[in-house]
Amino acid sequence: MLFFASRRLQSALMLLIVTGPLFACASRPESGYLTPVAGSSSVTSEHTILVATTRERDMRPGTLFNGERTSSLDHASITVSVPPTHVPGKVELASTAPGKPESSFVVRDAAYIDGDQAFIQSLNAQLAQRPPGSRRVLLFIHGYNTMFAEGLYRFTQVVHDSKAVAVPVLFTWASRGKVSEYVYDNNSATAARDDLEHTLRLILASNAEEVNILAHSMGNWVAVEAFRQIKISGNLENTGKIGSVFLASPDIDLDVFKTQMRRIGRPDKPVYIVISKDDVALGFSKFIAGGQVRVGDATNAQELADLGVTVIDLTNLEGDDAANHAKFAQLATVGPELGKVLGKGLGQSTAQRQQTAGGTLGAILGAPIRIIAGQ
Repeated sequence: MLFFASRRLQSALMLLIVTGPLFACASRPESGYLTPVAGSSSVTSEHTILVATTRERDMRPGTLFNGERTSSLDHASITVSVPPTHVPGKVELASTAPGKPESSFVVRDAAYIDGDQAFIQSLNAQLAQRPPGSRRVLLFIHGYNTMFAEGLYRFTQVVHDSKAVAVPVLFTWASRGKVSEYVYDNNSATAARDDLEHTLRLILASNAEEVNILAHSMGNWVAVEAFRQIKISGNLENTGKIGSVFLASPDIDLDVFKTQMRRIGRPDKPVYIVISKDDVALGFSKFIAGGQVRVGDATNAQELADLGVTVIDLTNLEGDDAANHAKFAQLATVGPELGKVLGKGLGQSTAQRQQTAGGTLGAILGAPIRIIAGQ
């Protein structure tokens, strides 16, 4: 039937082709890539990632979780090493599983964690390794078309490149990691709202002093819905621990997002929305949604800023992926410099709000970043 496809459908199919995996490799890391690899750790950097997931356990060796849904929240602890040849912003994935520590991201150790209490104990043990004042958590929620290993390795790259001292926690929902499964993924994300809320409340009840949140693509739908549910519940215990929230390339209908923000209210903590008007993946999502603008490729950044958030416009930044959907990962390489720019505060006049981040930040990225502060 494709021979009779309309031009509009043909365009959508082309978008499907280019919005594939974010990793430049011959195969995607479905099975075997999480097999623990032994060897000296003296030449690599290692990061222990705590996992909360709505994915089904996968009994295949070196896989841990697949893309099917489970009825209960599950947990794991995984230590990942980054090769000494790592290029900032990249994920060096082995061409064949499980890979070599000298040249690719590999797992050093992995174990399931059974139950909420064991998860909290593991989290508190990690926090105790940080001095008081530095006991922070970074919670990451991945996006559409993401296999478990892909989300794990991408988050590790962000943690490594940003030199984050926070305890990294990955919330991973049941994405099948297939371009053709957009509707399944969207429903899986929706089904994960309660579990993300539960996970967030567990983290807030831990010994963490601050919890910062990063969501990407469709993961923003899960995150913002969880925030909305917390607000509606009226149980705001420990929510003062929430620090900065980064919503990268949000795959959310702009009108829906406005209604969510009206329920949540104007944020009293920093909320940053990372957008790019050349995001091809969100262009595909917009097509499926009948032409409705997505937050992550909104043409009117000021309209978003008026909701009380700060917009980081990366349109002029050249992306590392063909779909320009993973530009947020490049921000990790300039985490401290970006923090300094944002920490100085942005003026409230139109001229001051529309700034170009220069100096060290601009030089590192090689392209300007437009920052528009919320009012």
